[in-house]
Amino acid sequence: MLQHGIINPGILSLLARVRHTNALVISDRGFPYWPMIETIDISLVDGIPTVAQVLAALRGNFDVVEAYMAEEFRLENSTTTQGRFADALAVPITFEPHLDLKKRVPEAIGLIRTGDTTQYANIVLYSGRPE
Repeated sequence: MLQHGIINPGILSLLARVRHTNALVISDRGFPYWPMIETIDISLVDGIPTVAQVLAALRGNFDVVEAYMAEEFRLENSTTTQGRFADALAVPITFEPHLDLKKRVPEAIGLIRTGDTTQYANIVLYSGRPE
């Protein structure tokens, strides 16, 4: 029985299948459903868990080398919120229009949906080996 780290079996299975250069999406509660990719919905109630909390939990098992977010995230959120996401990611974030970000989703290995209510708190993460 797992006693430390991530204990959600769906997330563990998803992480075990991520290889170098694969994408993984972590989304807020309102992100569209994508029937062509595996979605693990861990939303409980509004705000629980947050995208930042999921990122923190994944960091020990997932080497993020690239992160993409919507430009709209910067327009809709305070510098404090933006800083919280930057700290949780610990890699540079590339911002692009939300519609372009959504074009990346079908290539992802999977999507983890959270209960986060932060506007445009959706992130596409690419795996790899940190330099």
